Amino acid sequence: MAVEITKANFEAEVLKSDKPVLLDFWASWCGPCKMQSRILESSAEALSAAKICKCNVDDNPDLAGEYGVQAIPTLLVFRNGEIVDRATGVRDEAALKRMLGI
Repeated sequence: MAVEITKANFEAEVLKSDKPVLLDFWASWCGPCKMQSRILESSAEALSAAKICKCNVDDNPDLAGEYGVQAIPTLLVFRNGEIVDRATGVRDEAALKRMLGI
């Protein structure tokens, strides 16, 4: 479901996306991140107007640092290559839809 983001594909998948992008910064050892991941998976159909992406902070510390990620999960919404919303902590489907404007 979610596109795994790395430094190599960040520009193409996130910045140049023709759809709004919800980017989830996460880590495998993070309990709240696992909760957020389950919400994203169960909400895939409701969020289908957006591209859902995930970026592992342990594998991509440069991206996390570049976007000021200091706690996880951190969710960023990009539209036309620009950040239009951000949230830290677990968000339910309704909150995700509000962030994406859908």
